[in-house]
Amino acid sequence: MSFTLTLRAGPARLASRLPRILKTSTASPSTAIRAFHNSTPKNAFFTARTASLAARTNAKTSSSSNVLARVKGAARGYQQQAYADPAARRGELIRKLVVGGAIFGGTLVAVNVMFNRETREDGGMPLFERQYLNNTFLHTGLGVGIIGVSAYRMVTSGFVYRLMATNPWAIGIGGIALSIGSMIATRSIDPDNYVPKYAFWTAFNVTQAAIVAPLMAMAAPALLARAGLYTVAMMGAISFVGATAKQEKYLYIGGPLLAGAAIVAVSGFAPLIIPATAIRTLALTENLWLYGGLAVFGGFTLYDVQKVLHHARLAERGLIKRDPVNESISLELDFLNIWVRMVQILMMQQRRK
Repeated sequence: MSFTLTLRAGPARLASRLPRILKTSTASPSTAIRAFHNSTPKNAFFTARTASLAARTNAKTSSSSNVLARVKGAARGYQQQAYADPAARRGELIRKLVVGGAIFGGTLVAVNVMFNRETREDGGMPLFERQYLNNTFLHTGLGVGIIGVSAYRMVTSGFVYRLMATNPWAIGIGGIALSIGSMIATRSIDPDNYVPKYAFWTAFNVTQAAIVAPLMAMAAPALLARAGLYTVAMMGAISFVGATAKQEKYLYIGGPLLAGAAIVAVSGFAPLIIPATAIRTLALTENLWLYGGLAVFGGFTLYDVQKVLHHARLAERGLIKRDPVNESISLELDFLNIWVRMVQILMMQQRRK
């Protein structure tokens, strides 16, 4: 009895609810679709695995897209910098040239006013002195050029790295010994014997290049060029003062300069003796090596120019032979010592930025 009533009541109840079901399904079909997709299946093993694989695939895709976006952004930024630089670089170069010229002119005037109050009383520089000084400067420029080209070839060929990898101390001591030996041999050869004199002079310049090449390998080319420009400006100003000053006015400073050079050399070896904990003492010795060395070798430039003019007068009287090669060695050493310190100072300033 009840079974019959249940069968009859089921279709009737379904028929009564059918309009509401249809109304709900027609009003929001997306709800039914979402409910169908969000329903948990009976067998969840394969579904979980598939979901994890899909998540991994999505993660890889997103990470790869992020990497591509970064690469594109970096490339875009690099291209913008590369294409935006030329005008700015031209303006920066002009500004640096103007500033460098102003510094050179100001240094020349200041040094001339300070050290050249007493000028020559013999009516200016005679022709034989001017010729001998110009010949000495020509050999100095040739020697510096040989040093620069040789050091560049040593760096680009990897010769410097092989030397530093073997034994830096042995190479350094051996290079200094060869440098001193070739310098003594060059000075001892008669200037009339051209071939061996220029051969040993070239060997001296090559040994100097081997000593300077490790510093060229560590510094940027632009920084090396700036240091060279500053060195030429400093030596040019001091040489002008020495050439136009009173005769033999600065020859007396040779002894004090040798004492100062000894102090500078000792301060250069201080880090080998002083412990690393003595920071202030090491900083003091470093400043003495850098700035004290600049002052000492700037004074040597003044002394060497006056010595060249003095030797020109002696050669004119027939007391000694003209030997611009020997004269150029002293000026080359002055140039190298000033240039090395300029490079180190610029590198320190670049690290602080």
